[in-house]
Amino acid sequence: MIVEERDLSGNPAGNTTADFFYHIATYFVVMTYTIAISQADFPNANTELEVFELADEDIAVTVGSAESEAELIELASGADGLLVQYAQVTESVFEQLPELSVVSRYGIGVDNIDVEAATEHGVAVTHVPSYCEEEVATHAISLLMTLVRKTSRYDREVKSGNWDWKIGRPIEPLTGKTVGFAAFGKIPRTFAKLLDGFDLEYLTYDPYLSEEDVADHSVELVSFETLLAESDVISIHAPLVKETRHLFDADAFRQMKDSAFLLNTARGPIVDEDALNEALLADEIAGVGVDVMKEEPTHESPLFEREDTVVTPHVAWYSESSLTELRQKAAENLVRYLHGEAPHGFVNESSVSLPDK
Repeated sequence: MIVEERDLSGNPAGNTTADFFYHIATYFVVMTYTIAISQADFPNANTELEVFELADEDIAVTVGSAESEAELIELASGADGLLVQYAQVTESVFEQLPELSVVSRYGIGVDNIDVEAATEHGVAVTHVPSYCEEEVATHAISLLMTLVRKTSRYDREVKSGNWDWKIGRPIEPLTGKTVGFAAFGKIPRTFAKLLDGFDLEYLTYDPYLSEEDVADHSVELVSFETLLAESDVISIHAPLVKETRHLFDADAFRQMKDSAFLLNTARGPIVDEDALNEALLADEIAGVGVDVMKEEPTHESPLFEREDTVVTPHVAWYSESSLTELRQKAAENLVRYLHGEAPHGFVNESSVSLPDK
């Protein structure tokens, strides 16, 4: 392979790992398809390139980290497929990339992609709907256990020289409590399975499910108001769409038990963070464990100053195996679609057809 590096940001080329994020490396082969990859978190594209090398056709791949709309358009100029992590794929991007036929996202959510604009331009949007179920479920459980047992507070106190079990009072047992799920897909089902043995009751609010859909699970399908009023723990697993943005607002917090915990491992904007802080200040809820924020990365928040909050940096999805699976499936989505085969997840399948092959 011949490797060409170009600088999207105007910074001079270098040889350090960090420099990877400022450059485009283009791998030239006799081209059947051209694919552009915009990453932010990975030091290289080796996993994705291995997937492309297994494809029947030769594929030219351009790799970079676009931090703006203009950089993404430059990166993906002439590409048939685009693989993105955090880059915002807007209507303007689709307008200026006429050759583009498919966008694949690293992840489950596609809120950084204008799916409506993609559909209008005949561009398929794919994602990875099935991976990291156990990782996110266990992370949500770890947030819950930290809140219930106040382990993070005890850890800080002991390390600062204060050995006193009474600091965490009161602590109530988890057994027998009611856990409510905002949406009941694969992750909350794994959550419930892993907590089997605590004699918990389960509720879910999910307007996309029927009683028949949950008949094989020990969960009761309820209204949103009932979920708020009766749950001792609410764990959010919904996608970020128009209907779920600020679903948990000031009114929702007022309806929750003042002893209830809120967990969010889904998307930050599902929770109104200002209303959440006010609810904590007013003792309307007992605590919160979040892995996602309205803006990421976040370096300052009133939540960081509180003993009744646990915050992690959008890491719930991660294990070494889930990371590899994510990268492989996201790359496979491009190959499958361009070959006329069904991808792992096809967001706008009802409006955009597979190409004829």
